[in-house]
Amino acid sequence: MKTQTIIDKIWQHHVVKDLGDGRAVIHVDRHLIHEGTTRRAFDGLRKLGAKVRRPELTFAVIDHGVSTSPGRTAQSYEPTLSRTLAMRDNCVQFGIELFDISDLRQGIVHVIAPELGIAMPGCTLVCGDSHTATSGALGAWAWGIGTTEVEHVLATQCLIQAKPATMRVTIDGQLPFGVTAKDLILKVIGRLGTAAGTGAVLEYAGSTIRSMPIEARLTVCNMSIELGARAGVIAPDDSTFEYLADRPFVPKGALWEQALTHWRGLSSDEGASYAREMSLRAELIAPQITWGNSPENVIGIDEPVPMPQDSASVERRQSLTRAIEYMQIPPGKSLEGVPIDVAFIGSCTNGRLSDLQAAAEIVRGRHVAPGVRALVVPGSTRVKHEAELLGLDRVFAGAGFEWRESGCSMCVATNGDVVGRGQRCISTSNRNFENRQGTGSRTHLASPAMTAAAAVMGHITDVRKMLRG
Repeated sequence: MKTQTIIDKIWQHHVVKDLGDGRAVIHVDRHLIHEGTTRRAFDGLRKLGAKVRRPELTFAVIDHGVSTSPGRTAQSYEPTLSRTLAMRDNCVQFGIELFDISDLRQGIVHVIAPELGIAMPGCTLVCGDSHTATSGALGAWAWGIGTTEVEHVLATQCLIQAKPATMRVTIDGQLPFGVTAKDLILKVIGRLGTAAGTGAVLEYAGSTIRSMPIEARLTVCNMSIELGARAGVIAPDDSTFEYLADRPFVPKGALWEQALTHWRGLSSDEGASYAREMSLRAELIAPQITWGNSPENVIGIDEPVPMPQDSASVERRQSLTRAIEYMQIPPGKSLEGVPIDVAFIGSCTNGRLSDLQAAAEIVRGRHVAPGVRALVVPGSTRVKHEAELLGLDRVFAGAGFEWRESGCSMCVATNGDVVGRGQRCISTSNRNFENRQGTGSRTHLASPAMTAAAAVMGHITDVRKMLRG
């Protein structure tokens, strides 16, 4: 029998019809929608006179445009109010469950999918958002789709897909003191580049990945998109099953036992073939920080910003020069000591409870530096409540951070949370493109601990100098 990767196995189980040209009609098990990319999809259904084929398999949430100010309502940020109201009306009309702003299940779509058990091993999961890949950490084939495809899934519960190539990234060894999953995936992106995984599904393997808790794996898979990949995936194991047990939307009773039996067979076969493989030693990774306008523009905190003239490619030299000019940083020097104006802790990459705990460890007993605005935005309402039960809100507020409601916040800057022109932000989000956090904003990506350290110091710093024990 031919050896298979985990994606081969999931593909095989979801083919409705083989089209004979490398494409197939694929059944979609779970469909997530948010207010940012669905309005036209529902309008399209109405024009066709079509219904939602399986409304019980679609889950809606308000997250991208919602204000995160304390006590917020739909009216708190007027520019996105019409999207919110349209989502409410569409969900009522088409019979879809909505996790509205005041719902305890509300949160960033890629945070609540695993948190609620909507994402599961072996399932196909789509959403009109590229970072849907996050849920691959549970062993799902999860990928982002466009608005036309959103409409197609609503109407048919299927998509036509070409079978994706699979790449494997193997990381072995123990992460050093002060180094996190965010540092690991930034290092991988810096090593491979943002086009390395174009069109493929990246499978992460190795002892480092296996030793990671699920929330760390979610961070890794989330940023697969920044490698150009369509999705990222990690084969499920006992940690996965323990994480999912008793979550609201997973099977219960005898169905749970049946699911476990299936899920245990979802790892890639020994000897399975991949389009490309690369390996990395975890112990060689330092805390990472981006310096330019792409996640691949990343260095260890103890490394210098590249010198454009050292690049052999004219195109590369021009790209580096543009990034350095936009970011206003000196080439050839470390970023340590570069002043910041804003620190943002949150997003679908690093807005989970463990992320907030890591940041709080740095913040406790310290205070945000003068002139720095620092925000903590939990990834979901559930995360917010759990953090408050642990007293993390008091830790952050006492240190001068803003403690916000859940939502996408500064990651997309379409909700009132914006970095000002010319301001420098250190952020736990996933993208540092020009103008991403606001027109003329400058973004450095880092881990929650590195971001918290910069907030209290007032400048980019090596978090290892501040960790206790």
